[in-house]
Amino acid sequence: MSDLDTVIDQLVRPIEDWPEPGVTFRDITPLLGDHTALTDVIDALVVHAEGLGPIDVVVGIEARGFLFGPSIALRLGAGFVPVRKTGKLPATTLSTAYDLEYGSAVLEMHVDAIVPGARVLVVDDVLATGGTMLAAADLVGQAGGVVAGNLVLIEIAALGGQQRLAPVGCGALRTY
Repeated sequence: MSDLDTVIDQLVRPIEDWPEPGVTFRDITPLLGDHTALTDVIDALVVHAEGLGPIDVVVGIEARGFLFGPSIALRLGAGFVPVRKTGKLPATTLSTAYDLEYGSAVLEMHVDAIVPGARVLVVDDVLATGGTMLAAADLVGQAGGVVAGNLVLIEIAALGGQQRLAPVGCGALRTY
């Protein structure tokens, strides 16, 4: 186990049975509150992203993808695009419905947020079943962009998200 794995294990707390029974929520707020740990995580995420080649746009998935995405975009010299839950964006949007491990939802992105052919990195905090990242990839594709990679802080391997995201895959700093 690397030093970063240890830091993530110490600062990301599991919350059992939240938001509903049988779900273990991974609370990243203690990690966000630790300047050194947050810096180390952003640095490691950027190193992963740099291995994907040029990135034009980083897409952050609401809400915790917003916490890492802009910092990664700045470091990569890329733009940042928020992908939000339905009804949260003010201009004309693209939308897609998807299933979560405990329900379903709709994501939206401004129709003009990504130029055709743009290489896009999709960022979120946790990869579970992969449904949310697949929905974001669908929005990128609707806009004419190309998903160059997916990147998360944590992967919950038993839920199979990595397999659902093939062939692009998903880089994760820590797998449980």
